Amino acid sequence: MLLSPNQQLLPLTAQINDQQHLTIGGCDVTELVKEFGSPLYIVDELTVRTACQQYEQSFKQFYDADYLVLYASKAWSCTALCALVASEGLGIDVVSGGELYTALQAGVAPHTIYLHGNNKSAQEIKEAVQAGCTIVLDNWHDIKLTESLGEARVMVRVAPGIDCHTHEYIRTGQRDSKFGFDLEQLPQVFAHLRSGSLKCVGLHAHNGSQIFSLEHPQDLPKILLNYYKIARTEFNLEFTELNVGGGLGIRYTEADNPPTIGAWVQAVTQGVKSACSELGLRLPKLLCEPGRSLIGPACITAYTVGSQKVIPGVRTYITVDGGMSDNPRPITYQAQYRAVVANRMHAPNAGLVTIAGKHCESGDILIQDIDLPAVAAGDIVAVLATGAYNYSMASNYNRLPRLAAVLVQGGKAHLILRRETYSDLLRQDVMPPHLQR
Repeated sequence: MLLSPNQQLLPLTAQINDQQHLTIGGCDVTELVKEFGSPLYIVDELTVRTACQQYEQSFKQFYDADYLVLYASKAWSCTALCALVASEGLGIDVVSGGELYTALQAGVAPHTIYLHGNNKSAQEIKEAVQAGCTIVLDNWHDIKLTESLGEARVMVRVAPGIDCHTHEYIRTGQRDSKFGFDLEQLPQVFAHLRSGSLKCVGLHAHNGSQIFSLEHPQDLPKILLNYYKIARTEFNLEFTELNVGGGLGIRYTEADNPPTIGAWVQAVTQGVKSACSELGLRLPKLLCEPGRSLIGPACITAYTVGSQKVIPGVRTYITVDGGMSDNPRPITYQAQYRAVVANRMHAPNAGLVTIAGKHCESGDILIQDIDLPAVAAGDIVAVLATGAYNYSMASNYNRLPRLAAVLVQGGKAHLILRRETYSDLLRQDVMPPHLQR
């Protein structure tokens, strides 16, 4: 039975070697830190490829029509990862001109790139149209800007009114959302598009992120396909595509129990096939946009332990050489993670500690109250499942340079992101003449 990567705490290639060190992709984590520095993002290529392949294989198994899996690159956008998922047959979902440029520079075919966003600039839309990408229209402003460029291939984003059970900051499908047209607006939108220059090919919706329920993937197609049929029959729009978004969750802690990739795809496709049967529709080209479930489980972040603070009867803090600048999710979403001591994997746990970052913020806590072996300065702590929204949301807070990242496979490590330097931090600084000394 194939392991579903999103159900694993560690990357699929994780092992412990004779030195009791954690290895990923056949590479010793402690040796990677020596070579590339600390902190360090370590991405397992096999885990990424396996997740891509499980999406592809599941759609082939459960859906009897055309489909396209898109990588939601906001989870982690860099040229190497865009090229990696594209090599597995995936397209790319982008939400900015920068993400679009990255995907194009990675060699991704433009016709497999879809541009999202609730406030696209005229320049971003122009770049996408000129490249031959599809624009996902989010509002009337989008329509106006895209129409000003002449012909373009577009989809319409819908706020379906589904409130999924996840953190309020990552819900996107409920009616009270900044994304998409309300359902009651759609007839007016369809009427407008019928007489315009834009080639509208279908509908898009997205419920949110880190979702464990299989009810929402089945409910969403019923709502969308009802309006899909209205667009075709009442407004003569040549709809052929349906994008049901992404949002499948991953396992961050032992308590998390997300569905497998295959179960999620099966639920989505069953929902689409059932609704099409009821409505008398041919199966559309079905699109989805996984991000977290493709890249999240594939990465660990390796830190070096520094100072410790013991408050008797209260708490023991161990501090690492990174924190909220390389992983802002705990302070932003109260996200929970697990960690291991990568250079002493068989050491027994010694009690609860709190892993603190080095930033000048009391809230810079990576993990609160985790049972770990006793650690000392110089030990390597690896925080698990850090591939999604860690690098992509990283900052230079306190003027810390962003981390390096390596892609590991078959005992080899390839640098995919260079570590920033102090010079990089000053690259955009400009000193006015009267302040120069």
